[in-house]
Amino acid sequence: MIIQPTSTQWDAFVASQPHGHILQTWTWGVLKSHFGWTADRVAVTRDDQIVAGALVLFRPLPLRLGTLAYIPKGPVLDFDDDEAVSELLQGLERPLKRNRSILVKVEPDRVDDPVFVARLAGLGFRPSLQTVQPPRTIVIDIAHRDDEILAAMHQKTRYNIRLAAKKDVIVREAQATDLPAFNALMQATGERDDFFVHSAEYYAAAYRLFVPTDQAKLFVATYQEQIIAGIFVFAQGDRAWYFYGASGEAERQRMPNHALQWAGIQWARSLGCREYDLWGVPDEDEATLEAQYLERHDDLWGVYRFKRGFGGKLVRFAGAFDRVYDPLLYKAYELYLKSRGRTE
Repeated sequence: MIIQPTSTQWDAFVASQPHGHILQTWTWGVLKSHFGWTADRVAVTRDDQIVAGALVLFRPLPLRLGTLAYIPKGPVLDFDDDEAVSELLQGLERPLKRNRSILVKVEPDRVDDPVFVARLAGLGFRPSLQTVQPPRTIVIDIAHRDDEILAAMHQKTRYNIRLAAKKDVIVREAQATDLPAFNALMQATGERDDFFVHSAEYYAAAYRLFVPTDQAKLFVATYQEQIIAGIFVFAQGDRAWYFYGASGEAERQRMPNHALQWAGIQWARSLGCREYDLWGVPDEDEATLEAQYLERHDDLWGVYRFKRGFGGKLVRFAGAFDRVYDPLLYKAYELYLKSRGRTE
């Protein structure tokens, strides 16, 4: 049976699932709805319990091509449950039609596996020309004591965590009044490292929606009461994700970013999280990453040099897949992506 769940029903379901991701929570849909997206949730029930579902985000495509329907890190279900899969796909048809969607893009929270990819192909999904979330990341096992987590890190990273404290860096939980300083650092980081950053309003909304419920924490590092760096960490179930990080040019030699990540790990552990996802490294195999990280500075290569020091394992997800509902307009959509160089 298809239902429109309440926020309480939905988040309880997502939290209970092994692949329930923060990007599939009710609150994430609320956040994105403030910034150009429309959010909908479709749930499949069995014996009055939700067994499958998807937070679907809709956004108009350029050139009046219709809308893109996007399911970030979902849908949330057991893909081996044929009945639930079939019912969910049928349940998606009504909101997709209502929003004039020419495709639905999914980025399942599943590791790259030929069997799983074949399963998606059998359901009518094709590999997408464009991904939204980083397909490859580093995940740290934090289900251990502090000394064991530190021992798994590179020696230089452990040293820098301790060095930050010796050099009088203080890490604290940020207050709403710290958001302007964090945003200024984010803008500076984006300009320096040439990557996309959100608006000040976006970070303020994320803070307002996620921090009060302990789904996120904003940490700032200070030196002589001046904020010199900050990170936004999110948590759901037994996992945590480092999404946004910012630092200025001042006092970088004091290693505030190392201290911030250690604070994020400790906060995640306090919630019972067992994994800490550093969220995004270049989409290359480990041998290539290790061979080139000292020379490469483009895209995510700089952050790989930093993130690799925290240990953890390299993980690649299955990536993005499209299920097409209007082949002609979808072809125009692909041509548009290629013309704009947006197929990575």
